[in-house]
Amino acid sequence: MNTVVASAGKWDKVEFYTSYFLMLVLLSVLGMRLGFDGVWQMPKIDLALSIIALLLVIGSFWFARHNRRLRLCIIAFASATQLVPMVIREPVLLFPLLGALIPVAILVGCLMALSKKGRSGGPPLGS
Repeated sequence: MNTVVASAGKWDKVEFYTSYFLMLVLLSVLGMRLGFDGVWQMPKIDLALSIIALLLVIGSFWFARHNRRLRLCIIAFASATQLVPMVIREPVLLFPLLGALIPVAILVGCLMALSKKGRSGGPPLGS
C-alpha cells in the first residue's frame, strides 16, 4: 500500500512540473508575440487577449500554484487566445493544427494512463 501512495506522489510532481513548464513556454510565446507588436501591428482584439493571457499566466504562478484545475484552465485559455484568432483569419491553418493534435492527444492519453497507474488497491502492473 505504501508503494501506491509513493507512486501517486511522484506523478503529482510530474504533473506539477509539466504544467509549470507549459506555463513558461506560454509565457515566452506571449512575450515574444507582444514584443513583435511594435514591428507588426496586431489586431486590437488579439492584443487585448494576449495581454489578458499574459497577466493570467504570470499570476498563475502565485494564485494557481496549489490548484491543478485552475492551472490547466489558464493554460487552455492562453493557448486558445493565440490559436483561435489565427484560425478564424486563416482557416487553412486548421489542417496543420489538426495534424499536430494527433501526437499531442497520444501524449495526453499516455500521461493520463500513467497518472492513474497504481491508484487502485492492487500492486502496480509491470513495475
